[in-house]
Amino acid sequence: MNYNTITNVLGKLMIVTGCSMLLPLICSLYYGENDLLSIGVTAIITILMGLPMWWCFRKSDELNLRDGFFIAVFGWILISAVSALPYVIHGSIPSFTDAFFEMISGYTTTGATILKDIEILPRGLIFWRSQTHLLGGMGFLTLTIIFLPHGMGGVRIFRAESSPGQVITKEKFIPRNRDTMVWLWGIYLALNLLETLLLCMGGMTIFDSLCHSFGTVSTSGYSPWNASVGHYNSAYFDWVIIIFMFLGGMTFMLFYHMIQRNWGVIKNNTELRWYLGLMFFFCGSVSLILWRENTYDFIDSVRYATFQITSILTTTGFTTADYELWPQSAQMFIYAVCFIGACAGSTTSGIKIVHYILICKFGVAVIKRIFFQPMAVVGVRLNQRPVDLQIIYLAILYFIVNIFMVLGGGCFMTLVDNMDYGTAMSSVIASLMNIGPGFGGVGPSQNYAFISDIGKWFLSWTMLVGRLEMFSALVIFYPSFWKK
Repeated sequence: MNYNTITNVLGKLMIVTGCSMLLPLICSLYYGENDLLSIGVTAIITILMGLPMWWCFRKSDELNLRDGFFIAVFGWILISAVSALPYVIHGSIPSFTDAFFEMISGYTTTGATILKDIEILPRGLIFWRSQTHLLGGMGFLTLTIIFLPHGMGGVRIFRAESSPGQVITKEKFIPRNRDTMVWLWGIYLALNLLETLLLCMGGMTIFDSLCHSFGTVSTSGYSPWNASVGHYNSAYFDWVIIIFMFLGGMTFMLFYHMIQRNWGVIKNNTELRWYLGLMFFFCGSVSLILWRENTYDFIDSVRYATFQITSILTTTGFTTADYELWPQSAQMFIYAVCFIGACAGSTTSGIKIVHYILICKFGVAVIKRIFFQPMAVVGVRLNQRPVDLQIIYLAILYFIVNIFMVLGGGCFMTLVDNMDYGTAMSSVIASLMNIGPGFGGVGPSQNYAFISDIGKWFLSWTMLVGRLEMFSALVIFYPSFWKK
């Protein structure tokens, strides 16, 4: 492994992290609250730590794929650790474990929180908490590819941070990887700006609009209010956020093709059709259940059901109601949605729809070959293109490893925290799929504060595994990874 090169890149990440604290500093100055010193000191410490790491090792070798995996894992851990310092220094989250949990939850777009009362935090720290969503949504490490290019090393960092679904859908739609990142970040920031404007037009303050936009397009879920989006009880805000949660769950490649007016690519996109179909099915089913059970009237049933299903399906985690008070059948649909996720190449996490498509199509093909056409060569096609068998095996493996992680993690949480199995399983599902709120003790009206330090560190690692789409975070445990 090229440790000099790795140190150089991690130094650059530290510099970028420190510089990104400028906006929270401005926010703290504007509101005149007592978090200015803690944010400023952390920014200075982070930049001063990063500068020698970058400068002393600036003449380094090219990154290889193994270096990319190492940076993808430990880069996220490093920036989460330094980003936790403002809360520890300020004293609003005195425990480093809790502060680290809050920050890695923000960067991995999970949205799980240990804070019992968010609203007592100074505005600068609240803004920094939400800004981690903005940085983590598109992938913090991709900034090194845009502003600090590493040649093929940047490609390898992107590969290490990408999901198997992105490989399947071929998200790199422009020859140069750096240009791809510029387009993706441009689209991503444009969606954030548009949502901010729409929320402001509805009467939300610019501060709240920015915080909610950061948490919506990145499909993350931190809100500056304890009641989340439900604080406003506004149908207008709900539907604006629903639209942008849905857009955040789409493959970002499609936005580029929309701009280029390549409508044929959008029409032939299999995953988008499945995404729309699943949205209509689950939103419609839960709406009918809520209406039939007289939980809400018809209009409100559609509004609340659509919001919550969209939030969970896209792994956002915003809430407008306590869905654990809903009928059991409605809760079952929400529980099922936790295992799906939205589209590959989006800001969402979870298993992803494209993997289900490949598994279903492969299952149908195998059944046809065994029972109806034993001599035929039955292939699988996605977006009207044949899919290599290795990609299908990768999708099946990805699904299986996710299920094993949920079962094993649930057992682990029951042992270390002696919690009921429902809460234990739900905490792992909500962390691994980067959803945030779950069921039981980690439901929409609860938080993760009661979990032990060991449990929080385990769930923090689970969030990172989910954000890096499993394999990049697990491959470092192979002994051969460290060998020459």
